[in-house]
Amino acid sequence: MPAAAFAQENGRPRVFFDCDGRDCNSQYYRTEIDWVDWVNVREVANVHLIMSSITTGAGGREYLLDFIGRETEEGYLDEMRYQALPTDTERERLDGITNAMSIGLARFATIAGYRGLATVEGLEVEGGAGDRVVSSQEVEDPWNLWVFRVNLSGNLEGETQEKEERLFANVNASRVTPTWKFNFSSNVFYSDREFELEDGTFSDSRYDWGIRPYMAYALSEHWSLGAVGEVARQTRFNQSFRWELTPVIEYSLFPYEDATRRALTFSYRIGPAYRAYLEETLYGENYETRVEHGIEVDLSQRQPWGEAGASISGSQFLFLPDTDEYSDGLYNIRLRGDIEFRIIRGLSVELDGNISWVQDQIYLAADGVSDEEALLRLQQRATDFQYGVSMGVSIQFGSIFNNVVNNRFRNAQGFGGRFN
Repeated sequence: MPAAAFAQENGRPRVFFDCDGRDCNSQYYRTEIDWVDWVNVREVANVHLIMSSITTGAGGREYLLDFIGRETEEGYLDEMRYQALPTDTERERLDGITNAMSIGLARFATIAGYRGLATVEGLEVEGGAGDRVVSSQEVEDPWNLWVFRVNLSGNLEGETQEKEERLFANVNASRVTPTWKFNFSSNVFYSDREFELEDGTFSDSRYDWGIRPYMAYALSEHWSLGAVGEVARQTRFNQSFRWELTPVIEYSLFPYEDATRRALTFSYRIGPAYRAYLEETLYGENYETRVEHGIEVDLSQRQPWGEAGASISGSQFLFLPDTDEYSDGLYNIRLRGDIEFRIIRGLSVELDGNISWVQDQIYLAADGVSDEEALLRLQQRATDFQYGVSMGVSIQFGSIFNNVVNNRFRNAQGFGGRFN
């Protein structure tokens, strides 16, 4: 039966759900919203539903649902937003998204001429309204929009000939308003490893810590000004102590409120950084202060045909000594790109890649690294480049109208459970 005839006979809109991120639980939404036809390919849908999300200032998430009409409903555009609290459980988030999704689909069905598919019922709660997210102007917030998080974790593993202990702690404080954005993050990490080898015992014990504040100010709908700082110990990069303070300016070609669907930003930063080293470096330094600047261009798109992103960034040390060892300059250039593109119905390709030209490893120890440190990636090694490439092809065919959800054996291998 042709797709159009099927939809007309069943009297329900065909929905293609497009999501790649948090809470993309299509099985849950198909179960809860059973008055539409969920289809597996975009080309036969009446409405293309795209869901994206972004973190809120309180640590929750705001979900953006875009409803894009197709075929006879081409030109229809609508959106719904739902905000989840940071304390919400997964079930509470999914129920909230389902509610917003249902309202958006019901609105589309009504405008498109479908009838009798769903009804809307109000919640019978004291005061006549359900819980909602309120603005700072409506309440007296004793925390003044500040949000704090503390994370503690530990890990202990072992076998007959090896053992490992790890401890981690993190404290984070943030405040987000339409004009200002503040974040202060601090962490401590400790690890102890021991391996019994044929030629003896290898052991490594180390700790790292860091404090990283940043702030951003909204100059206008397209411009932002900020600063990034850091005070840290990084043993992998041969640094017993480092600090830096870097002002940043950013321009967004599109308004920032459109960032969940499309974004093209240009940023520039410049500032000093001090490093004290655990071992003398290749350049004969035990400590030094260098000025570094950098630029980055970042593009991201999420559209009905798929999604894509690309960025190019470069950084360089300034005011280097006029000696032979610095004659080529110290710089780093990185290219990154990813795309998921639907070629035809049921056929899509994915490609992800990055490459960097590395000429700025001023922190490398003159004595190099041992074989054990290299194999366990405990110390950064000298390199001129870094790269990574991945690609894949997805082909789907068969029924496009199967809305059945069967939750039996959900945890069993081969049935979509946790062992897949």
